[in-house]
Amino acid sequence: MPGAVRRRPAARPDPFDLTLPDVVVAKGSVGSSTLLTDVVDALLLPVAPPVEGEHDVQPRTGTADAAARYGVDLADLAERLHLTGASGEARTVELPRPNAAGRALPWVGLPPRLVLVGVGAGTPRDLRRAGAAIASATRGLGRVVTTVGADGESEGARALVEGYLLGAYRHPSRATGEPVPGPAGTLVLLGRYSQAAVLAARAAAGATWTARTLTVTPSSTKNPGWLADQAVRLAEQAGLDVEVLTERELAARGFGGILAVGAGSATGPRLVTVRYTPPPATGRGRSVPPRHVVLVGKGITYDTGGLSIKQRESMVTMKTDMAGAAVALATVLGAAQAGVRHRVTALLPLAENAVGASSYRPSDVVRLYGGTTVEVTNTDAEGRLVLADALAHADLDLDPDVIVDVATLTGAATLALGRTHAALFSPDDRLALGLQEAGEQAGELLWRLPLVPEYRSALDSSVADIHHVASKAFTGAGAITAALFLQRFVGRRSWAHLDVAGPARAAAAAHEVPEGATGFGARLLLRWLVSLA
Repeated sequence: MPGAVRRRPAARPDPFDLTLPDVVVAKGSVGSSTLLTDVVDALLLPVAPPVEGEHDVQPRTGTADAAARYGVDLADLAERLHLTGASGEARTVELPRPNAAGRALPWVGLPPRLVLVGVGAGTPRDLRRAGAAIASATRGLGRVVTTVGADGESEGARALVEGYLLGAYRHPSRATGEPVPGPAGTLVLLGRYSQAAVLAARAAAGATWTARTLTVTPSSTKNPGWLADQAVRLAEQAGLDVEVLTERELAARGFGGILAVGAGSATGPRLVTVRYTPPPATGRGRSVPPRHVVLVGKGITYDTGGLSIKQRESMVTMKTDMAGAAVALATVLGAAQAGVRHRVTALLPLAENAVGASSYRPSDVVRLYGGTTVEVTNTDAEGRLVLADALAHADLDLDPDVIVDVATLTGAATLALGRTHAALFSPDDRLALGLQEAGEQAGELLWRLPLVPEYRSALDSSVADIHHVASKAFTGAGAITAALFLQRFVGRRSWAHLDVAGPARAAAAAHEVPEGATGFGARLLLRWLVSLA
C-alpha cells in the first residue's frame, strides 16, 4: 500500500497479554490409573435430566463407573444437591478424609472433589454451557479431569472446550489494567475426544478472548494510535503482513469519512490493513478454490456523538464502539491459527469521535474515498462514514470475492432484536445462509433483515450524492437505512453487513458470556471462513 507506514507498539506491557488454560486429551476411562494421582484436584462427571416418569438424573459417560469406584450413590447425592441435570448446572462435593485412627474410605487416593455437571440434552449449546460451568466450578484449582462430552461427536467436544475457555476468561482489572488470569491449571478430557475439535475450539476461543480484551480496554488507553499499535504487534506475532495509514496518508489518499469523524480528537485517526495469505494447498486442500475475503470492522475507540452529543448515560459503554474492528482483527488472526484456506484481509478504520474546535458539523458535506459526497445531518452516525471509506477502498482496490463488515452500528438493531441476535443484511442469499448457519454452530445468532428498496429514497440529498441518515420525513427502520447506505459503497461485490450493537455488549454475565464486551462475531466468522467453498 503506497504511503503506508509501519507503527511499532509501545514498549510498556499490554493489559491483555492473556494465555488460554491448557486442555489435553487423555485416553482411558474413569477406571484407569489417570485418577490415581494426588495432582488431580477434581473429577467432573456429566448428568442429564430425568427421563419421563422418573425422578433421578441420568448418568452419562463415566458417571456410573465413578459411582462404583468411589463407593457412593451419585443419584442420591444429586438429589440432595437439588441437581436437575439442566445444562450449565454444576455442584461440587468436597469428600471427607479419614482421621488418623479411622479406616480407609473408598475414595482415598482419588481426586478429593466430585463435581456433577448438568449437560441437558447434550446439544452443542448445552455442552458449551456445561464447559462454562466447569470453568466456574474449577477456578483456582490445578489439574481437573472430566468425561463431560465424551459420548458426543466432534461438534460436542468442540462446544465443550469452547465453553470452558470462554467461561475461563475474565476482563482485565478495572483498577490496574492488568490481566485477571483464568484457571491456572489443566483440563484433562478423559475418553474419546477429537484432538482436531480441541484445536479448533482453542482457535475460536482465542479469537474471542482477543476481541473481548481489546474492546473492554478503557479509552484513556485505547486511542486510534494505540489500537493500531496493538494490531501491528498481534499481526507480526502471527506472521501476518500489516500496514497502517496515519492522518497524513489518509488525507493524501482521500479517506474523507475517517478524517471527518476523527477531526475533533486530539489523537488522529488510522486505517489498519492486516493480510493473511494461506500456504499453498496440498492434498485434499487443493479441492477448495481459494477466495479473497475482506473483513471491515468499525473502529470508533470512543464515541461522544461529536457535536450531536450523546447523553451521559449513553456514553458509558462507548469505549466498546470499536468492537467491530476488534472482531475483524481477531478473526484474521484466528484464520491464520486455524489454517483457513482462503485469503483474509482485515480493514480497521480507527477514529475517536470527540468534540473539539475542528469537529465535523451537521450540514457538512464530506467527500468519501472514491469520490462520493455525503451530507451529514447527525455526527453521532459516524460509524457508517468510516465504514463507507473502508468498504469503498475494499471494492476499488483490493478485488475481494466477498466483503463482510461488522459494526456496533445502530440502536435500532438492538431495539428490534435485543441482546441475543445480531442483525444480518445481505442481497446474497447464499452468503446470508452461510453466515446464519455458522452463527447457529458457534452459538452467535444472526437474524436476517431486509434491504428494502423503497427505503433508499430516504437517503436522497439535494446538496450531495447521498444523506448518511434518513430524512426527518422517514421514521423507523434505522438499521435498514444504515445498511442501505453502506450497500452503496460495495459496488457489485458479494457483501454482508452484521450490525452487532446488541450482542456485542452484555448487561450481565451468563454461561460463556461475560458482562460487558462479549467478542460476538469472531467465532461465527471463523466458522464461516472454514466452511466457505
